[in-house]
Amino acid sequence: MSIKYSELKRKLKIDIKKPEQTELANLTHFFQSTTAEQRDHFENAALDYLEKFDDVVEEPWYQGILPIKWDVPFPPPERPKFTFIDLFAGIGGFRMAFQNLGGKCVFTSEWNHYAQKTYEANFGEVPFGDITKVPETEIPEHDILIGGFPCQPFSIAGVSKKNALGRNHGFLDETQGTLFFDIARIIREKRPKAFLLENVKNLVSHDKGKTFKVISETLKELGYSIHYKVLDGKYFVPQHRERILIVGFNNDDFGQNEIFEFPEMPEKPPMVIEDILEKEVEDKYTLTDKLWDYLQRYAQKHKAAGNGFGFGLVDFDGISRTLSARYYKDGSEILIPQHGKNPRRLTPRECARLQGYPENFVIPVSDTQAYKQFGNSVVMPLMQEVGKSILNTIKNFKSNNVKSTI
Repeated sequence: MSIKYSELKRKLKIDIKKPEQTELANLTHFFQSTTAEQRDHFENAALDYLEKFDDVVEEPWYQGILPIKWDVPFPPPERPKFTFIDLFAGIGGFRMAFQNLGGKCVFTSEWNHYAQKTYEANFGEVPFGDITKVPETEIPEHDILIGGFPCQPFSIAGVSKKNALGRNHGFLDETQGTLFFDIARIIREKRPKAFLLENVKNLVSHDKGKTFKVISETLKELGYSIHYKVLDGKYFVPQHRERILIVGFNNDDFGQNEIFEFPEMPEKPPMVIEDILEKEVEDKYTLTDKLWDYLQRYAQKHKAAGNGFGFGLVDFDGISRTLSARYYKDGSEILIPQHGKNPRRLTPRECARLQGYPENFVIPVSDTQAYKQFGNSVVMPLMQEVGKSILNTIKNFKSNNVKSTI
């Protein structure tokens, strides 16, 4: 006996309608469990929810007797090679990258319910919500931690107070009140073999380097060697998108003897903007006369003042500027020329292509939300290449003290 996920979803009323989806997160994580250890984390909460739907199946323990036929575009692997968790998951760019490499995602967290809706439509799993409310002890064991955390400034007021009181403090204390702290507390508790963190490129220079110093020293204090580099997504998609990637390896496993290198970039971008454009586009994406006139006057004003602000009219044989979450407002950073008409915005599908998502990636939300989601996302193929380098480092490590299970 088997049942399609879409049918089960309908019967169990899995529908993203509110910001916090803890019940559905437990249920869908339970559905995707592949080991007894993974099931233990979600079983009780999932079965509590299922008691409301006795007519779905007669047996109470039905995951084993009711195989789910995953009819989502990107189902979990049946025989995973490693496990990972996806924090600040967005719409799943990291998940897709590491799932393509054979990984099994055992925990997902994303607070935005519109992003949760897109994530569930593509992966059949509802992310848990606010990670600050999830105790680190409740996170499943995993091999690799992944997170594209927001950048926040760290206050040193607490450190000064502790010094005045004669108390010891570490770099971990300095991160309290920030979302990076939640990554750090999970790393400290779960001790994954490796992690991959992503952020904007100016993280290194933020607050005169103090922010990155706290982050890097915290990770070292937790017992990890770190490697970081700014990489540009333009070598995988036709978009200039620089991001800092921080990779860490557990000293308990590798003793700081790992050999890791970020992937080599090609000599030139392999794609141009024309490669991602649709042949026919609805008129609603064309800028109105009023908006186009405003953007031109705005650009002229700042050009006269010696500033570089303005719209980004792209060349068909070139690459675009960085797609941002504000793209829904006016589309000014990436405008497509049109013969005899005002320029137009990218469509949401073109934005998906610009981030390296495949054609069968489902976009179940409005254009406004889609623009925000893709603007906040990662260049998926780039993350997959970095993930491949991490896995190669783990696999190739020959220390007598380590027997990797990956």
